[in-house]
Amino acid sequence: MTEAAGRTRRLSPDRMSAALMLGATLVAIIWANSPWGAGYEHFWETPIDVAVGDMRLTSTLHALVNDGLMTLFFFLVGLEVKRELTIGELTDRARARLPIAAAIAGLIVPAGIFILITLHTGEAHAWGVVISTDTAFLLGALAIIGPKFPARLRAFLLTLAVVDDIGALLAIGVFYSDGLVIGPLVAAVVIMGLIAVVRFLPSGRGFSYAVLGIALWVAVLLSGVHATLAGVAIALLIPVFPPRRSEVERTTELTRAFRESPNTVYAAAVTRSLRDSLSINERIDAGWRPYISFGVLPLFALANAGVHLDPATLGEAFTSALTWGVIAGLVVGKFIGITGATWLLRATGRGVLAPGLGMPRIAGGAALSGIGFTIALFLVPIAIDDPHTQDLARVGVLTASVVAFLLGWAMITIGDRLRPPRAVGARLNRPVDPHRDHIKGPVDAPLTIVEYGDFECPFCGRATGSIDEVFAALGDQVRWVWRHLPLDQPHPHAQQAAQAAEAAGLQGHFYEMTRKLFAHQDDLEVADLFGYAEQLGLDADRFAEDFRSPAVLRRIQDDRLDAELMDLHSTPTFFIGEQRHKGPWDSATLIRALEASRGKAERPS
Repeated sequence: MTEAAGRTRRLSPDRMSAALMLGATLVAIIWANSPWGAGYEHFWETPIDVAVGDMRLTSTLHALVNDGLMTLFFFLVGLEVKRELTIGELTDRARARLPIAAAIAGLIVPAGIFILITLHTGEAHAWGVVISTDTAFLLGALAIIGPKFPARLRAFLLTLAVVDDIGALLAIGVFYSDGLVIGPLVAAVVIMGLIAVVRFLPSGRGFSYAVLGIALWVAVLLSGVHATLAGVAIALLIPVFPPRRSEVERTTELTRAFRESPNTVYAAAVTRSLRDSLSINERIDAGWRPYISFGVLPLFALANAGVHLDPATLGEAFTSALTWGVIAGLVVGKFIGITGATWLLRATGRGVLAPGLGMPRIAGGAALSGIGFTIALFLVPIAIDDPHTQDLARVGVLTASVVAFLLGWAMITIGDRLRPPRAVGARLNRPVDPHRDHIKGPVDAPLTIVEYGDFECPFCGRATGSIDEVFAALGDQVRWVWRHLPLDQPHPHAQQAAQAAEAAGLQGHFYEMTRKLFAHQDDLEVADLFGYAEQLGLDADRFAEDFRSPAVLRRIQDDRLDAELMDLHSTPTFFIGEQRHKGPWDSATLIRALEASRGKAERPS
């Protein structure tokens, strides 16, 4: 690893966030147990009064962090949940089935263990403390452990964490909210309706979301529902969508106009067009995440982790059924629930793990999921009234987090030594075959670019023209290979378009048909496809026969299976030579990657 790469890895956002939260936790514990320990509680109990007209809100600094700033954290969680359900991993139900089941088991089993241990103590109602995983600490811990090829495990844990967060939010809303006040609750519902229609405003959407969001927070706070859920509600009402081809093309046109005639009108138009090409969900997430990760969460840790660790408290804690219920629920319950559900679904054939992800790593990830820090500490004062009993629960949360990290580290490290991980999808699974593959350019060209895509994908190489620019720059030095990867859910016409291309290919017109398909991506119904075949002068009867022939279907399925073995699930995906291309796929970047691959091929071994 180069020095620069090492620095990047050490300073990754996940690591930095986890390090800041850990540092804040240590500061809180040292402060609470120092000679100035009384000042810790006095500081966070500093009263805050806000009055607007006849309305008056009285709170404390601690409540401001937990009920106010943490709303921003739950808002970010809600954005992630909405994104995953709409355009992310959870849209592919088959792919998400296993981590979803594991997450549900990881909610139920810890709660059951906690209730069994604390049933006789009168604190069994605090089971919500042990059900949730701290996503920030979880990913930070994984980054600190630094296993090879962590992407598959990270994706599994992220999907699991999203479902886990949904369960925790439901628990807060249903089981840990005060008695409902009807008036403010009705006002909250009305405000949510107004937030839902903000997306249709021609301008001022950001300001409208902010004003209505604050109003919703106040209404939810007064209604008796925990105020942080206002953040989740707002997030779920904010739209999310993948980049739209038409808006990206509009940005390109405006950028060209600005380059030819720089002026403030074009500059403002380009900026607005760039912003509007991405959903507000993604823009807010990218803009706010650093402040939440590096500001709000460490501040929350500082305000909540100040547990008194004097010998008397520790002695009582480690003989307390409540403390051991928290430790067992988080460490043992998460491990058994997640690992057991994953194993059971695999054994019964109801779920499969992504290529390169085995049970040893799932077990390590399940152990790390016992780090319940943020939401566990958040729920302690909500679920438990007595301050001293709260300290016993906090000791359990902190102990469980340390044990879960060490256990997860050991399992992943030992598992990787017994079964060394291998990169999945880093290299082309099947070499280019001139007798089978669709190749544009000289068959024996020294440079090769392989693209997995589908004909409804707005950003595939032929659709954007980037491949044409590659050929314009490199000419006969490059060959382009197309392989099918129809994404059925977002692109429902992609499979039949691939069949049309293959049927045309059997009459020697594959590339002519692909140009038609990319030029008419909004018109890919079967009737349209047969119309394009007629325009190309193809034999209509033969095209109709080949369109649904087993040979054509097998050809597309073979490409799909190759992609599945390499764990490809997005289009376009490029390979330069036999190495998977990472990063942007604009023509300039692809040309540089191809030139670099020539240098590697010519370099003596």
